[in-house]
Amino acid sequence: QVQLVASGGGLVQAGGSLRLACRASGRTFITYTMGWFRQAPGKEREFVARIRWSNTYYADSVKGRFTISGDGAKTTVYLQMNSLKPEDTAVYYCAADPGTTNSSWFSWNYWGQGTQVTVSS
Repeated sequence: QVQLVASGGGLVQAGGSLRLACRASGRTFITYTMGWFRQAPGKEREFVARIRWSNTYYADSVKGRFTISGDGAKTTVYLQMNSLKPEDTAVYYCAADPGTTNSSWFSWNYWGQGTQVTVSS
């Protein structure tokens, strides 16, 4: 049974930093694509970043500010978020999939419970 547990959210001022963590269990994730999505109130869930093997890909809105990384086995995947902006406020979800490289949330099979990130101006 796949389980993804996200943590690390909180309240931060604009310009600050947070690091999210996603702990994965129930599979061998080294070959999986791991990713982060976010959903703000009233908006659709949107792609933030993904990592597959050592290849990373980011949404334009976070490129240069956020960094996704994982331990070797990808049992833990991190999202380092720097230079945070109020528009980054959302619930952040970690996700995993055996093979997708798609940025559409509906292409991903496994989801964590979400962690709230609030950036004050």
